[in-house]
Amino acid sequence: MKLVSNFVNSISVQTTTLVSLIAILAVFGPFITVSGGFWDTVNHLVNEPDNFWSIQHMVVYFGVSLVASAGFLGMLILIKKSVRGTLKTGIVLVVVGAAIQLVAGFADSISHDVYGIDGLISWSHQPLELGLVLAALGGFIVLKNREHTRLKILIPFSIIAFLFFTTWLVFNFALIFGHTMQCIYIHVIFSSGCSIL
Repeated sequence: MKLVSNFVNSISVQTTTLVSLIAILAVFGPFITVSGGFWDTVNHLVNEPDNFWSIQHMVVYFGVSLVASAGFLGMLILIKKSVRGTLKTGIVLVVVGAAIQLVAGFADSISHDVYGIDGLISWSHQPLELGLVLAALGGFIVLKNREHTRLKILIPFSIIAFLFFTTWLVFNFALIFGHTMQCIYIHVIFSSGCSIL
């Protein structure tokens, strides 16, 4: 642990620069992830073959890697103990969201290998979405702490992204409990989710 502590203390980048980078990665990472997820859903609609390494999934993984990078930088800052209050809370949310996405992504890989194509609702997709929500919320909180800088321009985008990801997660949980009603005409675009209910 002392070796890690020495490494963290030797980093020459200022904390404010790292915090700004965390905010940017935590806002854009989830957005890219969900964009890839929508592309994947549309791809399922046209019944194209799917595998874990499809281009749509690669976009998702790129977004997750941005959040994972934000989580790693957040860990460095948390180890340095150079932030407090709501800024620390935001960074912790980014770290936890990144960790959940990484674990769920690995679980999704195993799921694809074992079960093949899955639907919108699966034991690995919902934790991924929860990780997105937490990372986006953390990104917003970090940005809110940086609203006196040029990063304030990203605050409206981060609010919309957080609300969208949260709505998406709630919608998917609603599918679990109300799948019969949800799998009708209004739900046609997400029909792949209905197939496993």
